Amino acid sequence: MSPVSSPVSTRLPVFPWDKLEPCKRTAVAHPDGIVDLSVGTPVDPVPELVQRALTSAADSPGYPTVWGTVELRDALTGWGGRRLGATGLTHHHVLPVVGSKELVAWLPTQLGLGPGDRVAYPRLAYPTYEVGARLAGAEPVVYDDPTELDPAGLKLLWLNSPSNPTGRVLTQDELTRAVGWAREHGILLVSDECYLELGWEADPVSVLHPEVCGGSYEGIVAVHSLSKRSNLAGYRAAFLLGDSAVLGELLQIRKHGGMITPAPVQAATVAALGDDSHVTEQRARYASRRAALRAALESHGFRIEHSEASLYLWATRDEPCWDTVAHLAALGILVAPGDFYGEAGARHIRVAFTATDERVEAAVKRLG
Repeated sequence: MSPVSSPVSTRLPVFPWDKLEPCKRTAVAHPDGIVDLSVGTPVDPVPELVQRALTSAADSPGYPTVWGTVELRDALTGWGGRRLGATGLTHHHVLPVVGSKELVAWLPTQLGLGPGDRVAYPRLAYPTYEVGARLAGAEPVVYDDPTELDPAGLKLLWLNSPSNPTGRVLTQDELTRAVGWAREHGILLVSDECYLELGWEADPVSVLHPEVCGGSYEGIVAVHSLSKRSNLAGYRAAFLLGDSAVLGELLQIRKHGGMITPAPVQAATVAALGDDSHVTEQRARYASRRAALRAALESHGFRIEHSEASLYLWATRDEPCWDTVAHLAALGILVAPGDFYGEAGARHIRVAFTATDERVEAAVKRLG
């Protein structure tokens, strides 16, 4: 008999990517190999200045701190002011975390949420928002417009702009209304902004911009990551900015839990945030791939919706998403079914443009 009477895993949905394995096998069998546009993992090199910073800090025998080095906190506040327009950031307004997925999955638990509490997130969304709620034993709730939610028992409100999977960008007015509504009802608002530097047909705004938050960070936190903008998914480098009281509480909990960004990764983060040129170069790569794939998909009969930012094209042929996934797998192209991100995505697919130029070119030819 298992010593675990009620496994926590039973609270969780089936890991979505496991369901894609049969289609992946089909795509792999293509004579010219698979073009994997599903997970959206970076494939381009880590910028050299970041690699140098990492290796220069390789001799790190002592324990790093959860709060990070002074240099890291300076880099976080400086970047937040320069890139997000955030004003008055101090070290108490920032906190490094071990990749953004870890933060999303464990934030409700670290906030002390549990049965009777509710966690809200967009109807089409990154699956880990739901996972985080279920791990804590809280109730997951989806919304179309957050300001139309019933605030009773609602403790955590997730925003996601630019959106994964749709690439939709919330306007400044939508962000401002959400912040005002959450503050009115005493609900913590956490904005997942990991794709903010990847706007194509829109200029994403942070929830920390003074015209959104009124110059106060009370009740709001923004989540940012270096995985996409700097090709550092393998480094697990992310961070929070916002309400000092919330971040101070998380800092204390994470100290006890040993949730520490490794010292070499902290040094690499400082280097990445201090350089904008590699971000510009990477954006150019993605812009080219995005344009090629969008044109090929549209010529193949797809309609692209939203997709004004992020690393994905949200596409449909007005058929069940798994039919579309199977059709493309037969061409050796693997994509993500839209229902991974909620029932509302059942007739869409998410197409990542994070493959190499050579693989993107192969996909374009197969779609032609």
